[in-house]
Amino acid sequence: MVEPITSFTERLKARLQDKLLSVHEALGETTIEIAPECWDAAARILRDDPELGFEQLIDLCGVDYLGYGDDEWDTDDVSSEGFSRGVEGAAGPGRFDWEHRPRGNGPERRFAAVVHLQSVRHNRRLRMRCFAADNSLPVVPSLVEVYPVANWFERECFDLFGIIFEGHPDLRRILTDYGFVGHPFRKDFPLIGNVEVRYDAERKRVVYEPVSIEPRVLVPRVVREDSRWQQAATEQPSKD
Repeated sequence: MVEPITSFTERLKARLQDKLLSVHEALGETTIEIAPECWDAAARILRDDPELGFEQLIDLCGVDYLGYGDDEWDTDDVSSEGFSRGVEGAAGPGRFDWEHRPRGNGPERRFAAVVHLQSVRHNRRLRMRCFAADNSLPVVPSLVEVYPVANWFERECFDLFGIIFEGHPDLRRILTDYGFVGHPFRKDFPLIGNVEVRYDAERKRVVYEPVSIEPRVLVPRVVREDSRWQQAATEQPSKD
């Protein structure tokens, strides 16, 4: 039987102490935030403490909070045909940098590494997040020595987000080409890319040219609360 979430939260606070910056509970899930200098030490405690026992790392990914909560779509008004197309064409990620973001209503730091842990022994999951101190050169300690499976996850995060994992034994790109410039999942990386490739019959080789298509708004990035959770919590079982 899974223990009540309140006692689990108190246990986390007692074990991690000054390594723990915050604890957030939502939708039955627990998220803790750890300082970069305590990242690997906190992971060891979560793994080795018998009352926590998070022996398995399920996933590690990066998050870019550039433009968090902002969008290019008008979502305050809706018609029978849905939301309007983009009304603020210059306000979307990919068209501004961190210092010049439109409203800046997200976290104070831009890049974060997020880890999902599982305790098979206690039938519990935990999300652990760490914000990189430097927005221009994000660095987070590697967890490979604590969870060896983090090796490829951290390489993927480095490749797509540009987060450097200090202490990683072989931090190389894993998805893009070795000569690739930039990191595709950063929100300042244009969705249309920087160059396009074609085969030139006259030169008899592949050539790189500037992108010929124009950027456009495709999918709205809007943070909303899902009302289904609230409805499910308030629904009462029917009486037959």
